Amino acid sequence: MNNTKRIFLFGFVLFAGFFGAGNLILPPLLGYNSGPDWWLVAFGFIITTTVIPFLSLFAHAKLQGTMLAFGNKVSPLFSLIYCIVMYLIIVALPSPRTAAVTHEMVIEPILGTPAIWTSLIYFSLVFLFVINRSKALNILGKYLTPIIVIMVLLIIILGLVSTSSDMNPPIFETPFVDGLLEGYQTYDALAGMVMGGVIIISLNKNNSFSYSEKKKIIAKSGFVAMLGLFIIYAGLISIGAIYNGEFPTDVSRTDLLFGLAVKTLGNIGATFVSVLVGLACFTTAVAITVSIADFFEELFNNNRKVYVITTIICCVTGIIVGSYEVRFIIDIALPALMFIYPISIVLILLNILPDGYAGITIFRIVVSVTFIFSIPDFLKYFLPENSLRPITELLPLADQSLGWILPAIIAFIIGNVLVNLKKNSNS
Repeated sequence: MNNTKRIFLFGFVLFAGFFGAGNLILPPLLGYNSGPDWWLVAFGFIITTTVIPFLSLFAHAKLQGTMLAFGNKVSPLFSLIYCIVMYLIIVALPSPRTAAVTHEMVIEPILGTPAIWTSLIYFSLVFLFVINRSKALNILGKYLTPIIVIMVLLIIILGLVSTSSDMNPPIFETPFVDGLLEGYQTYDALAGMVMGGVIIISLNKNNSFSYSEKKKIIAKSGFVAMLGLFIIYAGLISIGAIYNGEFPTDVSRTDLLFGLAVKTLGNIGATFVSVLVGLACFTTAVAITVSIADFFEELFNNNRKVYVITTIICCVTGIIVGSYEVRFIIDIALPALMFIYPISIVLILLNILPDGYAGITIFRIVVSVTFIFSIPDFLKYFLPENSLRPITELLPLADQSLGWILPAIIAFIIGNVLVNLKKNSNS
């Protein structure tokens, strides 16, 4: 296989890992709620769902290790704990959510069977794909992902060229921030850190690639995947806005997606979107499980038994959690995302910077400050709102769940000044 084919294959595999349940159902409702301000919402959403994930893949291209490499400059122990927490969140929330969405949008309307049966069959199929790793990635990259892309683009293009009623006014007070935070629910930044490892391991199985060749392949594959996500996210948000005057104010995410498909494709739209949802969710579940099993297999010296055991744990967890409603899984995810996302973003950004600006000391200072100042965003889901008011009033952006950003920037600047002063005094 030449490098161009390999780049597109890996790019499609990455896209399949990113584009799942949330990526389909979240953008249209964002557009619906933003109306004429949809472009501002899209700008914020794209930062957390394409820009930061692309940077995470670029960091993988630089580091060329497992996800442990992202936090090793803080300390190996921190990195191990961070990775375990990250994988626990991914196993317990986004992966099972793909089964829950598939049940609610595809299976239940047709068969009316209990969610546990959908989840059981769904993750049994995921298990079969993941155990056959190389074949699974080949099928994802060559066949399933192109089908998904074509189907989504068809809905978007037809939606953009069709006529619609006037837009309703936006309900968001800060559309950019709302789009930014809603992007957390796609898990795309976390997926970038996780999925990059799949490409690294796949390339390492072929010992003929140099460091620079692997770096180019990873970066270019990431660009292919992110370009696809950018086009689809912007398109779904825009058609959600264009048609927001044609749906009731209490429309759910899934009903809106179905409704848009029917308006653009006619009566066959419901069937069309059901197939699309099933494919998109399944490919993401397979890619997530492969990435987690890869990580633990390599952590235990390429032990194949660890790969199988990890796959079983992921699938059993998916069966249990995936039997709950989508709304419940989304709601319980919020505090976990507010906890893990700020640290993840900081680790991604620090790892793409030159070592002169992001040495061990800077990593430790910035990550520590980010963790401390993101605690209020996590605690607000467990404490009465008024109990955190003194903090949110004092800290810039804290009322928008972004109180960690300014302290992290200040810590980065001050940390670099102190490190350089110390270097100058020792020279």
